[in-house]
Amino acid sequence: MDRLARRDFLMELGGSVVAGAAAWGAGAGAIEAVSPAFAADAQVTPDIVQFRPEMEPIVQWIERTPRERAFAVAADQLKAGLSYRQLLAGLFLAGIRNIKPRPVGFKFHAVMAIESAHQIALDAPQADRLLPLFWALDNFKASQARDIAEGDWTLAPVKESEVPSASQARQRFKEAMDRWDDSAADAAVAGLCRAAGAGEVMELCWLYGGRDWQNIGHKIIFTAHACRTLHTIGWEHAEPVLRSLVYGLLNGGASDTAKPYTTNQALVKQVRPNWAAGKPDAAAAHDLLATLRKATPDEAARAAVEMLNRGVAAASLWDGIMLASGDLLMRKVGIPSLHATTACNSLHYAFRASGRDETRLLMLLQACSWVALFREAVRSRDGLPDAPLIDKLEPATESGVVETVFHGLKNNRLEAARRVLTLAGNDQSAASFMDVARHLVMTKGNDSHDYKFASAAFEEFAQASPAVRPQLLASSVYYLKGATDSDSPLLDRTRQALARL
Repeated sequence: MDRLARRDFLMELGGSVVAGAAAWGAGAGAIEAVSPAFAADAQVTPDIVQFRPEMEPIVQWIERTPRERAFAVAADQLKAGLSYRQLLAGLFLAGIRNIKPRPVGFKFHAVMAIESAHQIALDAPQADRLLPLFWALDNFKASQARDIAEGDWTLAPVKESEVPSASQARQRFKEAMDRWDDSAADAAVAGLCRAAGAGEVMELCWLYGGRDWQNIGHKIIFTAHACRTLHTIGWEHAEPVLRSLVYGLLNGGASDTAKPYTTNQALVKQVRPNWAAGKPDAAAAHDLLATLRKATPDEAARAAVEMLNRGVAAASLWDGIMLASGDLLMRKVGIPSLHATTACNSLHYAFRASGRDETRLLMLLQACSWVALFREAVRSRDGLPDAPLIDKLEPATESGVVETVFHGLKNNRLEAARRVLTLAGNDQSAASFMDVARHLVMTKGNDSHDYKFASAAFEEFAQASPAVRPQLLASSVYYLKGATDSDSPLLDRTRQALARL
């Protein structure tokens, strides 16, 4: 589709350039893997990157369809045989081609929130499973309009003459990334994707994704979500995805936000060789929480190294990091504080996904340092109250009931947190709480952060030790939707579209 055609179809949108609203409904039918639909409509345009033949027609109808018709067309495509995986891949790749990843945030959430929407869908009942993808479709259309209004960026084909050979790709990639060279890194990552396997490529990406705190942690969020989405849709789509990723990671150039990284690279070498054999220590998790409330980025990382060297398990340090992130959100709800959870969740994913001790330790130390950066960002922007504190939270006197938590959440989040603390120790009650929370995200969520936060918070709950899970789940109510929040004005239109299946 050429640029003129893209602008023509946007005229049908009535000039709307607003943030994506939620798209949901009820009655989604069964989701089955079947062959691609409507492949005959694909057109090749030489000045934009092309996807694989099975995906190009799917991406093109997502790109071309006006926002107000997108739900109906998506329902027709699904009815004609489009699978869940194909729709997920089409939405992700459409964002990769059409949304500029600079800055890494704002309208680019149309790409970064795809994995979160998918994670929410995985745990949804059969009837709700398509709702997150319909929300993501509307979110993409809004971001696509914003991108065109801001300059109409598209991902161009790679310059094949500059792509290094297989033997040179790794070194050329590292050199380009180290000197923040956009064009050289773009060609090098294409060569790397062609020459190396997924594990080797991502080992390098973890280092650069976690290198600096610019864009309040969104670079590691994009890195983790790109990796996770590729695991679902197929590594064969990696080259354009990682070209977009690299372009985003080089946003802003070298800056002071990379200072903890340089310090932490040296600190990693001070960690004892057998650190992975450390023992769980609940007291150490709370000690780290206390440290992270006041430490500088360097002090926070040094405290973690000291604990590792005295035999504390890394899992206990992650407990402390996530407690500190939840504590920050409880004390001051806002964009910087919620990203302490989502960014540390992505660093934690990189820690689990990496096969190199040095990288794993670096992600752990970066998380400690970044909590300190988030804390000071909140303090300088909004002020930071001394309470409530996550480790001082008292259980409610009444027995916790999931329904009462969500009905009272909007008016009194502290009381809701206290009620969650009384029920979260019971596995069945905790699971019921998260089921209701996901449903409310799908039916009332109107922002990418609703999906990103819920997905990250619930994943960290599952990863945490049983001793801290109730506190982590209790803190989540500070950014979850309540039962009394308004439904989306798109609800009726979404139901009508899903009724076509």
